[in-house]
Amino acid sequence: MHYSSDVEAVDALVIKYDLLKKEIAKVIVGQDEVIKNLLISIFCKGHCLLVGVPGLAKTLMVNTLSKVLGLSYNRIQFTPDLMPSDIIGAEILDENRKFRFIKGPVFANIILADEINRTPPKTQSALLEAMQEKAVTVAGFSYKLDEPFFVLATQNPIEHEGTYPLPEAQLDRFMFNIWLDYPPFHEEISIVKNTTSNRSVQPEIILSREEILFFQDLILKIPVPENVYHFSVELVSNTRPGTEKADPWANNYLTWGAGPRASQYLIFGAKCHAVFAGKYSPDIEDVRAVATSVLRHRIVRNYKAEAEGISVEEIVQRLLSK
Repeated sequence: MHYSSDVEAVDALVIKYDLLKKEIAKVIVGQDEVIKNLLISIFCKGHCLLVGVPGLAKTLMVNTLSKVLGLSYNRIQFTPDLMPSDIIGAEILDENRKFRFIKGPVFANIILADEINRTPPKTQSALLEAMQEKAVTVAGFSYKLDEPFFVLATQNPIEHEGTYPLPEAQLDRFMFNIWLDYPPFHEEISIVKNTTSNRSVQPEIILSREEILFFQDLILKIPVPENVYHFSVELVSNTRPGTEKADPWANNYLTWGAGPRASQYLIFGAKCHAVFAGKYSPDIEDVRAVATSVLRHRIVRNYKAEAEGISVEEIVQRLLSK
């Protein structure tokens, strides 16, 4: 990939983004916002937590994404008896009486961690460590994971029996928390038509691994105006109850606010959101567009908010409307 300037490279990414959307739409009906957020987090080297009821094509969506990006893909079904070695791999004694490391399913570019809240903390933390370090350590040896590396973890919001909710500190490792809702009526009709006939579509590869790595570096180079930095950090500061910048709503309804990682991801997300819209620099509207997905899992409501039925989304919208 030889582009004469970063401006030309941004224009190329806009074209690729449109092609990616068209190719994914051959398999996935609707869910445009979800797909946009998944692609933003991939190009920002982030990870996603996807929350939605069963049967909303989460697995198909991630599988399709890996195909159009030409990346290797593994799905790990999290269960109460899953061990850390089932994810990262283990050393075995081979026929020559030598220890050999057998790689686990985490050694792929895209990992679908299905129902991550069904497995105990020890196993959750093995995956979360791999997400953070982009490497795994077994018997004192470190093994690097392939780049790009993207984890999409899913949670089922209905059943809480026998689940292990992720602690706030570990939720913070995810760039976005995306809610997947039921499809609108007309989209559901298309889904049922497509999935109950013999129609079979194989999406084409739109980007190579090298192009993805190149565009990830390009996003880092996107310039950000001072007022956008200011707005992002101010918004995150407003979520912290009991601090000097706290918004009255944060003091009233939150027990915990978002940390500096939220400010970083707001900027990363705004940069990529701007580029996808064909802009060369983000503005405050781009920060607003990604704010709910960035903040949703980083602020904790108090009992008063729960008693009054005030959702995290309402609190974020209130802070954004200031």
